[in-house]
Amino acid sequence: MKHGRSVVGFLLSALLLWWTLRDVELDAVWQVLRQSNAALFVLCTLVGTAIFPIRARKWRPILEPVAGRLPFGPLWRSTAIGMMINNVFPLRAGEFARAFALSREVPAVAMTSALGSLAVDRIFDALVVFLLMFAAMLDPRFPSGATVAGRDMTDVAIFGVTIVGAALAACYVVVLRPQFVVQLVSSVAQRVVPRQRELLVGFVELAVGSLAVLRDSRRFAAVFGWTVLHWLTHALALYLGFRAVGIEAPISAALFLQGIIVIGVAVPSSPGFFGVFEAAATVGLDVYGVPKDLAVSWALGYHLLSFIPITVLGAVYFARVGLSVRDVTQAQRTP
Repeated sequence: MKHGRSVVGFLLSALLLWWTLRDVELDAVWQVLRQSNAALFVLCTLVGTAIFPIRARKWRPILEPVAGRLPFGPLWRSTAIGMMINNVFPLRAGEFARAFALSREVPAVAMTSALGSLAVDRIFDALVVFLLMFAAMLDPRFPSGATVAGRDMTDVAIFGVTIVGAALAACYVVVLRPQFVVQLVSSVAQRVVPRQRELLVGFVELAVGSLAVLRDSRRFAAVFGWTVLHWLTHALALYLGFRAVGIEAPISAALFLQGIIVIGVAVPSSPGFFGVFEAAATVGLDVYGVPKDLAVSWALGYHLLSFIPITVLGAVYFARVGLSVRDVTQAQRTP
């Protein structure tokens, strides 16, 4: 099944990359990149890389209910390792690798607790990304009557609100009625996979502990604040990339575009999200009337420059922590 999903991801990435480049003159793309503002691209890369230590810092209050106050170092190294693995291995293996690296470096953090905390992390990401995206759509400079892939923006907004609302509702059910959720999982598991019932119940119990962040207003505010800072920083990096290649668009366009990109990279893809990133970027920038050649130039330039630093940093930490691909693979296969 995993190999099948990998093949689908690679094929979809290849198809989307072909679709993105089919009407584009590569000579024109190269010319745009050659004439781009190198200083702004360097600044864009630095700002874009800064989102990862911010993400690591956001992780701390999420883990506090189950692990106490963790030092920043292991959180940062584990985050860098996870992002590196996502960039070079399929099936978003970096999420598991991030949790595994932390539990390996800080044994007090159970693997299941680390994985549960990442679910909370992604829920806050979705909430903030879509809030910022909708805010961008309220900007008077947002093109009127705009569509994305033929869909009216109202439909896109409703879809986003529905997904975020459902995720938050599920979290609050887990937080407010944890015993009900545990008993429900136990009952279903007993009927469907009785041999794995204890494992599943144990995982859910630890995940409920991770979601305790939603019951603490201080921690909730901290996680929400760090998430907002993360995505505002990311949007600034996108905007600096706009300026580097000569795209004339407001910074709210970066807030809108990152929402489109987040939706795009949610589909199965190759490592590093190549193909889906470029396709989502050109679709999002088309809303603002950016010519395809220019949009593709920005997407390729930004994607490559943001890909390299965190991949190198993650590889360095991967070696320093003493991990191996075999370690991660074996841990992932262990029930």
